[in-house]
Amino acid sequence: MKPNTAFSSFALALALLLAALPAAAAYPEKPVSMIIAFTAGGSSDVQARIMQKYWDKYVKEPWVFVYKPGAGGIIGFTEIAKSAPDGYAIGGLNVPHLVLQSLAQRAAFNAESFEYIAQVVNDPQCVVVLKDSKFKSFAAILDYAKKNPNKLKVGLVGPLSGHHLMFLEFCKLFPDVKLSRVFYKGAADQNAALLGGEVDLIFGNINDVMRSIEEFNVLNVAAEKRNGFLPDVPTLKEQGINLVSDIRRIFAAPKGTSPEALAFLRETFKKICSDPNYLSDMKKAGQPAEYLDGEATAAYIRSVEAADKKLLQEAGLLK
Repeated sequence: MKPNTAFSSFALALALLLAALPAAAAYPEKPVSMIIAFTAGGSSDVQARIMQKYWDKYVKEPWVFVYKPGAGGIIGFTEIAKSAPDGYAIGGLNVPHLVLQSLAQRAAFNAESFEYIAQVVNDPQCVVVLKDSKFKSFAAILDYAKKNPNKLKVGLVGPLSGHHLMFLEFCKLFPDVKLSRVFYKGAADQNAALLGGEVDLIFGNINDVMRSIEEFNVLNVAAEKRNGFLPDVPTLKEQGINLVSDIRRIFAAPKGTSPEALAFLRETFKKICSDPNYLSDMKKAGQPAEYLDGEATAAYIRSVEAADKKLLQEAGLLK
């Protein structure tokens, strides 16, 4: 047999063999577990449920919700980090909770334990009192608290949450202003405490504050610019106070997730976050949508980690 003829026969045989092999299944070929680190019905769950509607629009396999609440998100975040990196377990993360907990509570994860899919929400925090409060401005609160140390109670979700971080930043900016902090398990409890007069003010994120907006007076938003949900409320920066604080909602997969699965997830989340109907649903739910791709999300987390660590050190909260 001539060499060229032999090579052609080998190539034909190889082609026939490859054709007989089953084709590799396209990801995903089964339902994907969506791990939520907070209770059903909370802000994180509501946002993920909105996103599920549009996941179903673009992907044939559904999400299966898995709730792992507790310890301010640590239980669920750990579950995401420790899951098999096969693309069939993803979940929601909150920042700065993720960073603060990994630094101060020796959690079984850190910022490098995940492959980031996308940021979907940037939820600014704000200073809130009751509508009938005697305090009509943040300046009035500062003046009273300076003259009456620890008389005013501020409600926070935490500890080691975005709300707690805002409080630590406040204390650093105003060392002579003493507020008495009161921690609550969740935003629903925090809102109820203000409505019931247990506290005088709260530092709360917009999505949760909007649920009781008829009874609340939002004095200022801790953001770079005014927020579309509260366009008439000035930022703290407009009042000369350099305090920006927010909670970011992020989706991630375990470290080491296959590049193919991660690329699919990132592309699908980008499609969802660009869908006009999704954005409309987010607005109706009071969810401040802000999309960052996976790489930009990872870069943002790295950018805040050093500053958060320094703040925790100064507050004596690092173990």
